[in-house]
Amino acid sequence: MSDLAVGKNMVASVHYTGTMPETGEVFDSSEGKDPLTFLIGHGQMIPGFETNIQGAKIGEKRTFTLTADEAYGEREDAALMKIPRSEFAQLEEGAKLEVGMTLVATMQHGPAPFNITELTDDEVTADFNHKLAGEALTFEVEIIELRDASVEELSHGHVHGPGGHHH
Repeated sequence: MSDLAVGKNMVASVHYTGTMPETGEVFDSSEGKDPLTFLIGHGQMIPGFETNIQGAKIGEKRTFTLTADEAYGEREDAALMKIPRSEFAQLEEGAKLEVGMTLVATMQHGPAPFNITELTDDEVTADFNHKLAGEALTFEVEIIELRDASVEELSHGHVHGPGGHHH
């Protein structure tokens, strides 16, 4: 058995299930899929997730609940935007806009997903908050694999190869 433990600049592969602590409703899981593989300490995961698996070894299971601040942050009113419905005219030719629909805006900094929270004849209210912003989240995590990151992975800031990024 390896002595490796989760720490900065390591590549971790984990199986996880994320649930809402109030209801137990599953919002995301790797069950039945490949494990999630990521580079520790490079902002690829929500902060509380990495903090709570620090020091874990292969085969170890941990369950923890994160506050909204440790997960996707609090909801921000500034992330709500009213957009003229005319901006969606081309999209509406092929699809009907509905409250709850998730779309992606092309912004200066790249793609930005948003949820439609309100529709009028003239305006679309777009919520750019993450869907889980403002929520506490519980995770059950099992460490499947650990290894030191390669020099190339560290310089690129992400995992390469199986389970990671391919150039």
